[in-house]
Amino acid sequence: MAGLSDLELRRELQALGFQPGPITDTTRDVYRNKLRRLRGEARLRGEERLREEARLRGEERLREEGAARARPEAGRRLERYLSRLLFWASLGLLLVFLGILWVKMGKPSAPQEAEDNMKLLPVDCASKTDKFCQARQKAALLELLHELYNFLAIQAGNFECGNPEKLKSKCIPVMEAQEYLANVTGNSSAKFEAALTWILSSNKDVGIWLKGEDPSELVTTVDKVVCLESARPRMGVGCRLSRALFTAVTNVLIFFWCLAFLWGLLILLKYRWRKLEEEEQAMYEMVKKIIDVVQDHYVDWEQDMERYPYVGILHVRDTLIPPQSRRRMKRVWDRAVEFLASNESRIQTESHRVAGEDMLVWRWTKPSSFSDSER
Repeated sequence: MAGLSDLELRRELQALGFQPGPITDTTRDVYRNKLRRLRGEARLRGEERLREEARLRGEERLREEGAARARPEAGRRLERYLSRLLFWASLGLLLVFLGILWVKMGKPSAPQEAEDNMKLLPVDCASKTDKFCQARQKAALLELLHELYNFLAIQAGNFECGNPEKLKSKCIPVMEAQEYLANVTGNSSAKFEAALTWILSSNKDVGIWLKGEDPSELVTTVDKVVCLESARPRMGVGCRLSRALFTAVTNVLIFFWCLAFLWGLLILLKYRWRKLEEEEQAMYEMVKKIIDVVQDHYVDWEQDMERYPYVGILHVRDTLIPPQSRRRMKRVWDRAVEFLASNESRIQTESHRVAGEDMLVWRWTKPSSFSDSER
């Protein structure tokens, strides 16, 4: 310190916030002692500042880690719920497949129920009153209906199983059914019409549908009947198995595509959440770098190594991000700037005219015993 010139002694005192008077032989030792005390005080303040900044940085790091853990928690919870939903949906899909296969492979409806219903209905014996006549007419009618039921069930089954006879529909025309019964049973058309009348007048399910020109309209008279259709097609085991497999596979494919969509959605969400976490982490890293740059610039200014105590925002960006990465890092940079503006009290955003242009700058602020204007 004894080797300091008067000019260096004056600069050192001014740098520490003291304005000395004229330096003469009588005041030189006084100012040197003053400089020694000021340096000791500045060293103590520097140590206190470093401890305070270390404490603030530790609190900020804990706050950032807590926020980073809290934000993806909702995403992880949703991911867990979706995984459980997909597991139960897959299990339900298996049960539905087995149920469809069991229903489709069930035993075909036997004609016994239809025959029982036929026996429960009265036979028209208006002109005959003896028991023998009624028994004969009832037996003939049951035989006719039984043959008609079997014929329609077989034709409907053939139509459902590949249609080897090239039928246009499961609904057999009245004339074709009448000709078949006439060839098999030898009954007249009057008997056939009586059987149709009996079906129309019954309130029981005999397994035979009578349809008119419009299938959606209900037929009430025999003259409006156009075709007859079996309500219980008779199919072989192979046909029933293939139809059951087709129905089951179709339903399985529908459920499969639904599950594939849900899995794709889950994968997309997981990818999005991972990207958000990576972007969040990159933003915090950028914030730390910005704080270090602005603080170092201010320290350099205190040591007369920089002209201004503030630094341009775009200058900091160009310093931290290479040109080839600026487009990709634009969102991270914007979020970091926004975070600093709303959550960092040590950095102030100001507007200054630099080189004839207004630009936004950052200034580092700290508790101090003297203001910048005193410099």
